[in-house]
Amino acid sequence: MSSIHESGFSTAAVSRFSSPGRFTPGRERRRVRSRLASLALLVVAIVALAGCGASERDGAARPDLVFKHSKLFGDPAAFDALMAEFTQETGIRVRRETLPSSSDEQHQFYAINLNAGAADFDVFAIDVVWVAEFARAGWLRDLTRLLPPETRAEFFPGPMAAVTHEGRAFAVPWFVDAGLLYYRRDLLEKHGFPPPRTWQELAETARAITAREPGLYGFVWQGKQYEGLVCNALEHLWSAGGEVLRGDEVAIDSPENAAALAFMRELVDPGGVTPDFVTTLTEEPSRTIFGRGRALFHRNWPYAWGLFQREGSAVKDKVAVTVLPHHPGHDSAATLGGWQLAVNARSRDPEAAEKLVAFLTSARVQKAVAAAYGLSPPRRALYADPELLAAQPFLAELAAVMESARPRPVTPLYIAISQVLQAEFSAIVSGARPAGDALPAAQAQMEEILAR
Repeated sequence: MSSIHESGFSTAAVSRFSSPGRFTPGRERRRVRSRLASLALLVVAIVALAGCGASERDGAARPDLVFKHSKLFGDPAAFDALMAEFTQETGIRVRRETLPSSSDEQHQFYAINLNAGAADFDVFAIDVVWVAEFARAGWLRDLTRLLPPETRAEFFPGPMAAVTHEGRAFAVPWFVDAGLLYYRRDLLEKHGFPPPRTWQELAETARAITAREPGLYGFVWQGKQYEGLVCNALEHLWSAGGEVLRGDEVAIDSPENAAALAFMRELVDPGGVTPDFVTTLTEEPSRTIFGRGRALFHRNWPYAWGLFQREGSAVKDKVAVTVLPHHPGHDSAATLGGWQLAVNARSRDPEAAEKLVAFLTSARVQKAVAAAYGLSPPRRALYADPELLAAQPFLAELAAVMESARPRPVTPLYIAISQVLQAEFSAIVSGARPAGDALPAAQAQMEEILAR
């Protein structure tokens, strides 16, 4: 310990030891040493007793299952009540352990531990793009029996595709995300414009309104070189008829993709409707710009709606949401996000783990989680549930978006492919390379990855 204060002594105690009238070199120094020694023995005894007590308590209340997931933002009491209900119904105790909110950090944790054969957690939440990778590695228990055909039909198609690898289901959708277009309803009504149906209409509307509204950006989105840029770019590619993979074949270098990415660059070019600093923006910075009333259109995930509508928001009751635009002759497409529940292939009690997954992904519990935390459920029927709609009218707008949401390429090698796409898409959007150069480079790199 570097000082007496750090040892836990009070200021009063220090003053008693050091006051000028009471300090003598011999007797007082021995008194101080004696007190310190006694205190040290007392602390050791307390720690030892506490340690014994903790060990006994842990042994007596050791959970049957360990469930790892990222933090659910909101009052934990609602989820605690669900866990208590599960234990009461099944007799199975569960210890929940939260991981950092960063998807990359969670992926690293799971990859390291599962590769080492970890069996100290049973059920865990995984990102929508990890299922194929983890399944091929042998880290996930096959959960196909939890999803018979009649149950699969209750879910949106995108989440079901994301949890399926080689015809088998290795996770069950827990909650979902999809890209949305937020817009300033008040400004479109003021200037007499309808919500845009195509990307070209969005750009034209943005130019017209920003010319009449000084200080307003036309369209903000996520353009930084990271996974969010891939999600944004895929929504342009898919809505132009393009693909990244067709089956097992790389299809990134195509005229459709080149045109869609060139359009993204035009949005940022001088005279475009997106500020050039979009290449630094992720979800939260772009949301903040729109939430402060500084942008007309904004692409983000469903979580942003509640933040725009909270008390004190500059855009409260001025925002509406719709499906993302598309390019002429094609359909709108939203990138699927969200989390799934999986069972560790080395779980010490896989049957109990499956019961927990079935409970948490049931319609009743997904409804409760949606009501408590605003997380979008993956089951179609809940978007027409009267009680849920009364609490969250926004869900009615989301049904069409979730129905058309598409998973990113479902492949065990997605993480490596994403790194390629992030770099090449960023080069195009920033103007460093034209699409005609970047896409052939991406094609070659991806073909090399898939040939491994």
